[in-house]
Amino acid sequence: MIGLHEGQGAKPKAAPERIFTLRLHVVGAMPQIWRRLAVRDTMWLSRLHDCIQVLFDWFDYQTHAFSIDDLRFGNPLKRDELTIEDDRDIMLADLDLEHRERFTYGYHFGEGWQLEIKVEKSGPPQKGTYYPCCLAGERAGPPEDCGGMEAFHDMLACINEPDTELGREWLEWLGPDYRADTCDLDKLNKALKKLGK
Repeated sequence: MIGLHEGQGAKPKAAPERIFTLRLHVVGAMPQIWRRLAVRDTMWLSRLHDCIQVLFDWFDYQTHAFSIDDLRFGNPLKRDELTIEDDRDIMLADLDLEHRERFTYGYHFGEGWQLEIKVEKSGPPQKGTYYPCCLAGERAGPPEDCGGMEAFHDMLACINEPDTELGREWLEWLGPDYRADTCDLDKLNKALKKLGK
């Protein structure tokens, strides 16, 4: 009996799946705010955007763009000299991250939240590990609508003086659960699991 693929050679093997470990930090934040995230190379860039929203406790109300060399991916836009390609069409594997040291992510262009994303390493998936997975981090993300980096630093100074009028206003606006010095990995990983891969 002749096989269906006889004479065509062996089927090409799919490349083994890779895991990227990324270090994301908020540019300009002092003290530093950062996360270490492990993701599959088959993840869509738009899903990385969703992960970032979870990791920094943002709500995806604003526009975003990843900048990789002279390319931009995010909310699609073509205007004059600016073109932003759709990040739903690109997987991390398409970006050649193993040979790339870093790229950036901009969110809420008016206030200018900027993340630098460093590719720390790549390797095979670890058995029993769910991806995406937040491995480490420091401090809570800056509140999405606090007014940008300068206002964020002012906010931190004010909440350290809770008996002042501004301190009370900021604490009321932030709510009782906000802890600037806390990065809750369990909470972040539970939220990432809800996203799926």
